[in-house]
Amino acid sequence: MFPLILVYVVLTIIRPQDYVPGLDLVPILPVVLMLAFGAWLISRDKTFQAPQFIILPAFLLILMVSEVANGWTGGAVDELARFGPAVIAFFVLGAACSTQKRVRTAMTVFVICAAVLALHGIEQAKTGMGWTGIPIGEGGRIQYVGIFNDPNDLGLLFAATLPMAMFLGRPGAGAMRLVWLGAAALLLYGIFLTNSRGAMLAVLVVAGCYVWYRRGIAVAGVLGVIGLTVMKLLSSRMDELDAGEESAAGRVDAWYAGLEMFRDNPIFGVGAGNFTEYNELTAHNSFVLVIAETGFVGFVLWLAFVGYGFWMMLTIVRHVRVPGKDAAVEADWATERQMALTLLLSLCGLFASAFFLSRSYMIVMYLIAAMVAGHYVGARRRWPELPFFRLSDGGWRWVPAAMGTIAGFFVLVAVLLRTV
Repeated sequence: MFPLILVYVVLTIIRPQDYVPGLDLVPILPVVLMLAFGAWLISRDKTFQAPQFIILPAFLLILMVSEVANGWTGGAVDELARFGPAVIAFFVLGAACSTQKRVRTAMTVFVICAAVLALHGIEQAKTGMGWTGIPIGEGGRIQYVGIFNDPNDLGLLFAATLPMAMFLGRPGAGAMRLVWLGAAALLLYGIFLTNSRGAMLAVLVVAGCYVWYRRGIAVAGVLGVIGLTVMKLLSSRMDELDAGEESAAGRVDAWYAGLEMFRDNPIFGVGAGNFTEYNELTAHNSFVLVIAETGFVGFVLWLAFVGYGFWMMLTIVRHVRVPGKDAAVEADWATERQMALTLLLSLCGLFASAFFLSRSYMIVMYLIAAMVAGHYVGARRRWPELPFFRLSDGGWRWVPAAMGTIAGFFVLVAVLLRTV
């Protein structure tokens, strides 16, 4: 099961089937996923011990219902085919990442795949063409094939995997430390080449959260201001970061359109994938996209799915244990917390980027979320004192959280529209 889902991750990110002659004739990606799912079905490692394993299928159901509610019954089948693979991949990878060794291996695969895409971008930047046959994008921004054809998506991947590279290159990694730190530098250079403002801000968020954790909010704030100033000097697009700038203004207008869609269809939204049927531009915000397309019901589920991931990793990071006399046990706990902090920072980078992109259904998001859920389930087995999250115990709290988030967006957009 674990090797198969890792092969699926590699095929999803590196995507040789999109540019190697002949591979496009075979549905290699769905075949590998179905083999991994079959292995999951007969595996003893199956787990449903995290709320996300209930929430994600329910969210898929709402995606299907949103199409039916908007008068397109056939759209339910399309949503099952479109989002179903993400649900399957989440279940399989989440069950597989139950040990520290497997989480570390999954991180290794993600970092290597992201580094390959960064190398492709460097070749593009130097020669104007990558080995995939994809030329460098408009404005000299690097891009890849398939789901990473947009430079912003590349930046999202690099920002999310950067903390993993740093974890793998931590002190004690031995001779491989320089390799992983080199990979981290490669990812940072890749973000620079994408010239993605969202990805650059995501790096700033990741660094700020880490400094906040280590040194406190005051130091993080000062370094954040310095970091933002440096980024504006390095990137012409960061220098244009202003609500009145054309691209930013278009985003605000799209957010406003999305909230109007929600106002008109508050329960199930306008239907999954239908945002651009009502507005020329996509939402440019993963939260607004879910609010508009799936309504309040869908947004509650999606917010809960995302929120539990952050909550779980914070729980491990903040958990206080009475130190024991067994040095090996204490070393295992230290590694557990480092992994949780790494995945927490990856989530910060992922969703900081997603705040400026319409990537609510992107497979990479759910693969990383699977690692998070799997790590927590495994951590509870190793450390039974960690709390068990149940929807029945506190799932209701996501309803007022969703209400507050939607209200916050209405206020934010109202303020931004007055500054354009």
